[in-house]
Amino acid sequence: MFRTALRNVLAHKARLLMTVLAVMLGVAFVSGTLVFTSTLSEAFRNSSQKSLEHVDVAVEPPQSDAGPGSPEDTPQIDRKLLDKVNRVPGVAATTGLVSGYTGVADKHGKLLGAGLSTRGSNYFPGKDGKDARYPMRDGAAPKGPDQIALDSRTADKAGYRVGDTVRISVDGPVREPKLAGIFTTDDDRAAAGGTLTLFDTETAQKLFRMPGGYNVVQVTAAAGTSQTALQHAIERALPPGSATVETGKHLADQQADMIEESMSGMKTGLMVFAGISLFVGIFLIANTFTMLVAQRTRELALLRAVGAARRQVTRSVLIEAFLVGAIAGATGLVAGIGVGAGLRALISSTTGKLPDGPLVVEPTTVLTALAVGVVVTVLAAWLPGRRAAKIPPVAAMNSVHLPATTKSLVVRNSIGAVFAGLGIAGVLAATGMDDGRSTMGAGAVLLLIGVFILTPLLSRPLIALAAPVLRAFGTAGTLARQNALRNPRRTATTASALMVGLTLITGLTVIATSVQKGVDKLATESLKADYVISMDSRQPLSPRLEKAVGAVDGVVASSPLRKVMAESGNEPEMLNGVDGREFGALTQLPFTEGALGELRGNRAVVDGDTAKIKHWKAGSRVPVTFPDGKKATLTVSGVYEGNDMFRGLILDNATLAPHQKHLADDQILVKMADGATDGNKETLAKALGDNPAILVADKKDVSEGISQSVTMMLNMLYGLLAMAVIVAVLGVVNTLAMSVFERSQEIGMLRAIGLDRRGVKRMVRLESLVISLFGGVLGVGLGVFFGWAAGELIGAQMKSYELVLPWGRLGLFLGLAALVGVLAALWPARRAARLNMLTAIKAD
Repeated sequence: MFRTALRNVLAHKARLLMTVLAVMLGVAFVSGTLVFTSTLSEAFRNSSQKSLEHVDVAVEPPQSDAGPGSPEDTPQIDRKLLDKVNRVPGVAATTGLVSGYTGVADKHGKLLGAGLSTRGSNYFPGKDGKDARYPMRDGAAPKGPDQIALDSRTADKAGYRVGDTVRISVDGPVREPKLAGIFTTDDDRAAAGGTLTLFDTETAQKLFRMPGGYNVVQVTAAAGTSQTALQHAIERALPPGSATVETGKHLADQQADMIEESMSGMKTGLMVFAGISLFVGIFLIANTFTMLVAQRTRELALLRAVGAARRQVTRSVLIEAFLVGAIAGATGLVAGIGVGAGLRALISSTTGKLPDGPLVVEPTTVLTALAVGVVVTVLAAWLPGRRAAKIPPVAAMNSVHLPATTKSLVVRNSIGAVFAGLGIAGVLAATGMDDGRSTMGAGAVLLLIGVFILTPLLSRPLIALAAPVLRAFGTAGTLARQNALRNPRRTATTASALMVGLTLITGLTVIATSVQKGVDKLATESLKADYVISMDSRQPLSPRLEKAVGAVDGVVASSPLRKVMAESGNEPEMLNGVDGREFGALTQLPFTEGALGELRGNRAVVDGDTAKIKHWKAGSRVPVTFPDGKKATLTVSGVYEGNDMFRGLILDNATLAPHQKHLADDQILVKMADGATDGNKETLAKALGDNPAILVADKKDVSEGISQSVTMMLNMLYGLLAMAVIVAVLGVVNTLAMSVFERSQEIGMLRAIGLDRRGVKRMVRLESLVISLFGGVLGVGLGVFFGWAAGELIGAQMKSYELVLPWGRLGLFLGLAALVGVLAALWPARRAARLNMLTAIKAD
C-alpha cells in the first residue's frame, strides 16, 4: 500500500502542486514567525545582557504610588544613600543614573527617533574621569547646562559634528546647547533607531526633576566578591525600606523575561494569521483529496476486489497526505527562514536598525514546521480517505458514484443548523454582557462552523439568484450555473475558503470605520477648542508653555489639562485639573445631572460611569486626599457623559496646584478668535519656539492621531489576511482544474455539438465567477454581522462609537471576490478549451 500511495503521488504531481503550495504558505508563515521572533528576542536579550555586563548589583528606589507618567515627586536614590553604598565592603565602583525624555531635532527642525525611544541620561565619570558605558568617539564629555553629547548613530543620521548647536526639548521649551561630544553605545534602544542624549549629572538631575538624586545606582563588585554576597552586604548597610537591591543576573533574567513577554504578543498575533491561512488551506486539501479519490474510484475498487481492506484503502490515502505534508513542511520551513530574515530587514529599514545578531532557527521551529505541514494535511485528507474506503467495489468498477442519501443530507443540515443557531445565540448574548469577548469569540467560531456545514444547502438558492444574469451569456452561462450546482459539497468547500478570509477582512473594516467615525464625533462634539497642544512623546508640558500660549494675539480662551492621582475613600482616584473659568468655552460635555457652570473652589464634575460606580450624584460631597497628604471635600456640581478625552473628576487648577510639588500639564486647549486656520497654527508653533517635540493639533489632527493606531493595525491585518485570500485563490484554481479533468468527456461532447473554444472558456470562467461571488456574499454578510456585534461591545466603552457600513469598501470586497474568480479560471479555462474533442469523447 505504501508503494501504491507513492506511485499515486508521483502520478499526480501537477494536481498536488497547488495543495503543496497552499500548505507551504501556511507553514512558511508559522516558521517565519518563529524564526523572526526568536531572532529578535535573542538579539535584544544579547544587547540587554551586554549593557549589564559591568553591573553586579542595582540599587533602585521603592515603588511610587503616583500614577504612570505623573509629574509628582518621583522616588529616587539620594546622594547620601549612594555614598553609603560606596562605603560597603566589596564595592569597587558605583554609577548613579538619571534619565528621562529628551527630544532631538535634526538640522531641518524635524524630530529624530519619532515613535521610538527619545531618551536623555547623565554622563557619570569614574575615578579616571571617564564613563565606561559611553566611550567618546569625537570630542569630550558634556559639562554645564549648555553642553550635550549625542550617540553616534543619531549624530551621523542628522549630520551633526562636534561644536554644532543642537535643538532639544525635555519638557516643552526649546533648548539649544552645543554638541561637546559624540559617543558609541551598546544601548539597544539607540541601536533600534532611538536617540540618546547625555548631560552632565547636575544638569540631568535638574532637567529630569531629580535634584541631587538618581533613578538607579549600578554597582560593580570588587574582585572575589560574588553578586549575591554583595547584594546581602548592601541590604544590611541601607535603612529598611529605603531601596530595593537586585543582582545583575536577576536584572538580566528579568529583562529577558520582559523581552520574551513583549515578543509573545507579536508572536501570538502572527500565529493567529498563520492559523487562518492553514485553516483556509484545509478546505483546499480536503477538496483536492476528495476529487483525487473520486477520479480513482475504479482503481480503489480493484484494490478492494483483490483483497485490500477498508482500513488499507484509507491508509493509502493518508500515506499520500503524509508525503504531501512532509514535502510542504520542509519547503515551508526553508521559505519561512527567508520570511523571518525578510521581516527583520523590513523592520530595520522602516522603523530603525535592530540590534545585530545571527538568524536564529531553533530545533522547535524545525519540528513545528514539519509537524504542522504533516498534521494539517493528514487531518484534511482523513475524511476523503474514509469515504473512499466505503465505496462498494462493484459500484466503483461500474463508475456508479453513489450520491449523498437524503438521510445524510438531513443529518448534515441539522448539525449545521444547531451550530449556526448556537453561534448566533452566543454572539447576540455577548452583546449584552459587560465583558462578552470570550462568549462572542466562541459564538463566532460556532457560527462559522455552522455556515460551513450549511454551505451546500445555501449554494442552491444563492447561486439561483445569478440565473437571470447568467442567461444573458447564453448556453455557456446556463452550463456554468448547472456545473456550479452539480456538486454542491465541492462548490461549498471551495467557496468557504474565500468566505473565511472575506469574513475577517469585512468585519475588521466595519469595526475600524465605525471607530474612526466615533473618534471624529468625539473630536467635533466634545471640543469647542480649535487646537490641542501636547508633547509628541505624551510627556508632561512645562507650565511656561501655557503662559506663552495665553499671550498670543487672537487667543480668546485656553486651559491646561493636568492629571494627578489622589485618593477617595481609600481608593485611587484620577483628578483632572483645568482652568475653571475657561473650560466651559473650550468643551461641550453633555450633562445628565447638574451643569458645568464655572469650576472654582471645591466644586467638581464627574463622568457618569465613575458616578455610577461610586454612587455619586449632583450635590454629593466627595472626600479626597491630595498627593501631598492633605485632605479636602469636593462637591459634585454635575455629572457628564465621559469619553476618551475626558473622564473622572474635573476641578479647578487653582484648587489642585497648591497640593502639587511639580506643576506640569498633559495638554493645553486653545480657542482662537477666527477659528482654526493655517496662519493661527503657524503663529502658535512660533510662540512655542518651533519646537519639533510639540504637537499643535486641530480637530482633524486629534481625530487622525487617535485613529492612527487603528488604521495602521488595519493595514497590517489586510496584508496578513492577503495570504488567506491567496490560498483561497489556489483552492478555486485547483477545484476548476480537477473539475475540467473530471468533465473531459462532457466538454468533448459539447465541442462536438457546436460549442466553440471561446464558449468553453466562458463557461469555465462564469462557473469560477459564480463560486467566488457565492463565497464573497457569504463572507461579506458574516463580516458585517460580526462587525456589528463587536461594535456593541466597543460602544459600551466608547460612548461616541457609531456603526458605519462602508458601502464602497464592501462593494470593493465583492469586486475582489469576482476578480479572484476571473484570475483563478485563466489556466483551467485555457486547458478546457485546448482539449481535443475526439480524445476527450473517448476518455474513460
